[in-house]
Amino acid sequence: MNTPAFQKVESPTVPAEAATPLGESEGRPASQTFSRDPTQRPLIIIPAYNEEKNIGKVLDSLHQWVPGIPILVINDGSSDQTRDIGRDHGAEVITLPFNSGYGVALQTGFLYAVKNEFSPVIQMDADGQHDPRYICDLLREVQRDEVDVAIGSRFLGGRKYQTSLARQAGMYLFGKIASLFCKQKVSDPTSGFQALKGRAIRFAASDHFPPDYPDADFIILLTRWGFKIREIPVTMRPSPSNKSMHQGTKPVYYVLKMLLSIIVILLRKKPPE
Repeated sequence: MNTPAFQKVESPTVPAEAATPLGESEGRPASQTFSRDPTQRPLIIIPAYNEEKNIGKVLDSLHQWVPGIPILVINDGSSDQTRDIGRDHGAEVITLPFNSGYGVALQTGFLYAVKNEFSPVIQMDADGQHDPRYICDLLREVQRDEVDVAIGSRFLGGRKYQTSLARQAGMYLFGKIASLFCKQKVSDPTSGFQALKGRAIRFAASDHFPPDYPDADFIILLTRWGFKIREIPVTMRPSPSNKSMHQGTKPVYYVLKMLLSIIVILLRKKPPE
């Protein structure tokens, strides 16, 4: 497994409003309501590293827009108050003993989901970029029989997203590569705003999951293993802290590592149809 043994699960203090059934929150626009299948157990997983300035606002917003869905914060060895703030704002918290990286933290959440039989799983970032109003859209999409993974794209539906030229170039390059090997258009290969269900969750919890940056490489891997992926339009905000795993010298490492990961995936024997 890519994921180290985690330290402990912190019991949350759940705000009263979090007990409101999904889709019944007062003042919710009709387009944002969602009828939950009683046979399903959805879970929101949020990897977080030193996000004390943002995680509380993110969790409060989730309680407002999708009340009743359990939230798991994977505290990736933070040195600040991320763990305590997560607990105080109604999330369960798994604390990793040291900073293990985005992919390992994310897979820890999938392992937790498999162990506790959660499905579907929504993954999102802790910095406030992902608008929780679109969680209902992702859940509706992944409920379809022909969809295993729903990905929120910031570039569909005429939406625009401002980022650096280097990151735009990377998105374009890996979007083209993913589109080629997935045999369908992939407009946002670096989106971390996704919903997965059933077998796709178990696959993400397996040794197949990329430990560093599960982006275009994981999308290609999923399609080669027969999973059905669909993008839907969402709005994303710039990171409030202006942090990114693709800043500084990291883009060069990211491009090389992603290309290597894709090559390894393509060299693997494709599973039988």
